[in-house]
Amino acid sequence: MGERGQLAGAVALVTGGSRGIGAAIARHLGRAGADVAITYNTAADLASDVVAELTALGVRSVAVRAPATERGAVDAAVRTAAAELGGLDVLVNNAGIARYGPVADTGDEDVDDIIDVNIRAVFTGTRAALGVMRDGGRVITIGSNLADRVSSPGLALYTMSKSALVGFTRGLARDLGPRRITANLVQPGSTDTDMNPADGPGAAAQLGTSALGHYGTADDVAATVAHLAGPGGAHITGTVLTVDGGQNT
Repeated sequence: MGERGQLAGAVALVTGGSRGIGAAIARHLGRAGADVAITYNTAADLASDVVAELTALGVRSVAVRAPATERGAVDAAVRTAAAELGGLDVLVNNAGIARYGPVADTGDEDVDDIIDVNIRAVFTGTRAALGVMRDGGRVITIGSNLADRVSSPGLALYTMSKSALVGFTRGLARDLGPRRITANLVQPGSTDTDMNPADGPGAAAQLGTSALGHYGTADDVAATVAHLAGPGGAHITGTVLTVDGGQNT
């Protein structure tokens, strides 16, 4: 991550920030001096733990419940975070879900959930954030390396949703250039979290595609996000950064 204090005075919002990659991102931004709001769905206890950690660092932090499947929930969380912490400088669209299986066996409810969380909430949450974000801000979205290369069957729906973020990010960068707000997409590969543990049943197959031969960590992804959020990311926009240990090489 960048130097301590490089984000002092900034306000950040990380969606899905109660655990895994989102919690790591929140911690990295807090250590850099930003005040950090996080959203969560059901893990109120984990969200409280993250807030406590950030508060102990000497920054302000709040947690807002915002189920991304509920339309308008993320938008409302953006407004709440900005009101409580005083504006917004960094939005990290991290919240996401996965649904796997053949297209022929995929139900409408799964399609709706994927679109609502992985696409709609990102779009509407970003739209809300732009109403309160200061010029020179950052929009950073977490996608997946599966948007670039489909490594196994059963990924069509999930890949569709993550591929949409590529076009959204590039278009957003053009829209926001006049305000000096950057927009970038970070695409993790196999990352050791409770959703995809490095000792899980599918780990061996995933490791077989890695150039480095091991899973990434949530901190690997968070460090990239923190760089984009800080001074080093000022001239990076409309870009896709893949953090996958060479899985897609």
